[in-house]
Amino acid sequence: MTALPHPDLPQGTVALLAASTLDGPLLRSLTHEFSRRGVVHSVELRPVPVADGGEVQAARWSVTLDDADDSYGSQLAISLLEDAADQIEGPITQTVLPARRRSALHAADGRLMLLMDVDSTLIDQEVIELLARRAGRETEVAEVTERAMRGELDFAASLHQRVAALSGLRTDAITSAIAEITPTWGAEDLLAEFARRGWPSYAVSGGFLQVLEPLAERLGLAGFHANDLAISATGTLEGTVRGAVVDRAAKKEYLEQWSASQGLRPSNVVAVGDGANDLDMITAAGVGIAFCAKPALEEQADLVIRHRTFELISLALGMS
Repeated sequence: MTALPHPDLPQGTVALLAASTLDGPLLRSLTHEFSRRGVVHSVELRPVPVADGGEVQAARWSVTLDDADDSYGSQLAISLLEDAADQIEGPITQTVLPARRRSALHAADGRLMLLMDVDSTLIDQEVIELLARRAGRETEVAEVTERAMRGELDFAASLHQRVAALSGLRTDAITSAIAEITPTWGAEDLLAEFARRGWPSYAVSGGFLQVLEPLAERLGLAGFHANDLAISATGTLEGTVRGAVVDRAAKKEYLEQWSASQGLRPSNVVAVGDGANDLDMITAAGVGIAFCAKPALEEQADLVIRHRTFELISLALGMS
């Protein structure tokens, strides 16, 4: 028997539009079109804070569109949002979560699982660049990171290259890097909401266990995994990692392992990432979210969020 969505989630397909400003007549026109093609269950407009200290305006519709080519109306909703986006200046988040995807998400007693990438996703920083700055090699490491996230380089090979640049750093550089880390705006609220509903949250990272472990404890994650930096007996980084590299295949494996441990299927997982090494995880999940992501990931994701705030993830999922 298919479980119903959580009772406080809106019905139908969720359509989300966010930008620095949203014009009232444009929003009324969109609402009218949704109503003309079906049923508008709810409309919500709210300001949403973003990472740079500003805010965006976000509009969320919960709709059932019967007058559409597909049975759920998601393609029509996408088309209407695209038309609206053409009339808006600046960065735009426009994304649709079809009713059928939301129903599949909730097929196991109404529970979900959240799985997140860490660097530039759960947190604002790239930890390896924080460490490379202390080694005086930030620019070259950042360039390799960017190419790896775009999918231009093999992730494992690029990680070994970047970690080699950290050789000789003392471990107090890790402590300093941890002190600089800031969770992405809205991430702690989303995690708290998942916890309130009794839903588990995990993180899997191509970064480092030494940094993720205290962060995971602070955020109350159910589990986590990352690469293990090799540290010498004298307390310096050896410029290598111990064990297998956490690459895109490993991220998918952890999604499957952790969801099974919770009695869930991959289809019950919401996965969030930003780079090419998140591709397998994103496509295996029930809903894969590209968060301020590289084009290679946006092309494969179910939801695309282009503003640095997890509050838009909450809205796109239909959560308050």
